Amino acid sequence: MSRYQTEYRRSLAEPEAFWAEQAEKLHWHQRWGKVLDDSNAPLYRWFAGGRFNTCYNALDRHVENGRADQAALIYDSPVTGTVRHYSYRELRDTVARFAGALRAQGVRQGDRVVIYMPMVPEAAVAMLACARIGAIHSVVFGGFAAPELAKRIDDAQPVLVVSASCGVEAGRIIEYKPLLDQALELSSHKVPHCIVLQRPQAVASLQAPRDVDWQEAATAAAPADCVPVAATDPLYVLYTSGTTGKPKGVVRDHGGHAVAMRYSMEAVYDVKPGEVFWAASDVGWVVGHSYIVYAPLLQGCTTILYEGKPVGTPDAGAFWRVISQHRVSTFFTAPTAFRAIKKEDPRGELLKKYDLSCLRTLFLAGERSDPDTIQWAQQMLQVPVVDHWWQTELGWPAIANCQGIEPMPVKPGSSTVPVPGFELCALDADGKRLGADEIGNLVLKLPLPPGTLSTMWNNEQGYRDNYLARYPGWYLTGDAGYVDGDGYGWIMSRIDDIINVAGHRLSTGAMEEVLAGHPDVAECAVIGAADTLKGQLPVGLVVLKAGVGRPQDEILRELVERVRSQIGAVACFKQAAIVARLPKTRSGKVLRATMRSLADGKPYTVPATIDDPKILDEVAGALKGLGYPAA
Repeated sequence: MSRYQTEYRRSLAEPEAFWAEQAEKLHWHQRWGKVLDDSNAPLYRWFAGGRFNTCYNALDRHVENGRADQAALIYDSPVTGTVRHYSYRELRDTVARFAGALRAQGVRQGDRVVIYMPMVPEAAVAMLACARIGAIHSVVFGGFAAPELAKRIDDAQPVLVVSASCGVEAGRIIEYKPLLDQALELSSHKVPHCIVLQRPQAVASLQAPRDVDWQEAATAAAPADCVPVAATDPLYVLYTSGTTGKPKGVVRDHGGHAVAMRYSMEAVYDVKPGEVFWAASDVGWVVGHSYIVYAPLLQGCTTILYEGKPVGTPDAGAFWRVISQHRVSTFFTAPTAFRAIKKEDPRGELLKKYDLSCLRTLFLAGERSDPDTIQWAQQMLQVPVVDHWWQTELGWPAIANCQGIEPMPVKPGSSTVPVPGFELCALDADGKRLGADEIGNLVLKLPLPPGTLSTMWNNEQGYRDNYLARYPGWYLTGDAGYVDGDGYGWIMSRIDDIINVAGHRLSTGAMEEVLAGHPDVAECAVIGAADTLKGQLPVGLVVLKAGVGRPQDEILRELVERVRSQIGAVACFKQAAIVARLPKTRSGKVLRATMRSLADGKPYTVPATIDDPKILDEVAGALKGLGYPAA
């Protein structure tokens, strides 16, 4: 057997021994009593009886073991012209002092703290400070609308909110304090204390005695030591949008989470202690939690916290500048970022200005990676481009080309193979396991490995109903796809993006791959629109690359012909429109379900995470031009 097969099979056959070995690589204040507690199955717990502190393992452990002067965090902010380095010692001391400030405001073990911050070092400091004293943090994306922030405050019921006076984007300042004040007015739960970081770009007015200045609070505080907590205690609650409009609070524990984070850095990303790792995301998303803050620090790496965009800060070479300047060895971003760069600089002229010899691997996740984008990135960077798949709920990669175990042949469009600990298969509607290459509902075998969600905050029944009830013994991912004859996983779409055209089950993701392969297309989306005759028909929405001067009618004809020739007439793909942009969340996910509602004339709620609501009006106009919604 190959090295991957050996490690993977052992992780499934002997999960307790496998994960106990990984756990030994971290510091435990008290060793666990039971590696896997199945007494409340299907709600499993890892490392029951253990006492653990995530902050100690991320910071203090490295200071005590020779990494005190190594850079732990690099803050790079093109929007403010700032670059700042924090050594492990400096970051530990800063976190310990802010943990003391939280204590001084009455925060105790088990209390919730909502963090509503831009991409500044203090956001990571606040997260780690909560972990240090056993408080539970809940990060809300900075600049989120007040009503959405209020919902999260009501659900988490925090004793304190940590915020900043403003966020800074290219060409504009977003004042956070008025949004926070409005959210606090709207929420029925009354928060007694707020700590506010004053940024020079916009100073906020503080309301005494509730609001306290960050700098004053930290200066006056005594540093706090790490508090060992139960390994199964919650580390954080992270809200992900729910279909009902009520946010779902994913709960992550201390011990299992840290074990999985450190293991993933070694096995999936192949990053050694001391190397520079950059995840170009935001701490408001799960990628920011896992791969800006926790995993790199648990592994003893240098992590980059970037306050900027892939394009526009100042140009489409922004990512290359950061990689070159800070000697990044492993880079992780969303495919949508690369599509934006490709749209602005399709020939990679800006890339030629930088020395990227330090870069070893590019990882993509967060949105379906179309083969065209992967191939463009490989051509530009001349390094392996690894598409991998996971979810907010899972917390770390479930399907990947594990670079630290054994790099495997790439199949563009596939996220490669299940990561050790995850058993993947496709089931039909009745729960029957499907054969190779048969599209079905993708599921993961229970128990899930460490680091995945333990439950949903204040909603255990919701966790059971949404993820566990449909197929007993399995976790329902919500994605449709298949496993091929080599064991590779193929994520085609969300389950509700499999469309039924005259009785044929077809993947919109497969059609998107075909459209994305057209030389003039930067990015695209395919949705299934209701049709009285065939049930559903596919409709394409396409964004062109910068500088394309050909007639649009000609391009649209070519797109229809591409789908017909590569998928077949059975797809009934006859309609597409060119739009300036696609509606997306701030993390880069295309809002296909919202566009489908627009096409079908159904009511919808504008997602709180949308990047720019005005784009929906543009898409609605394009759909209207195609005759949707049908009268």
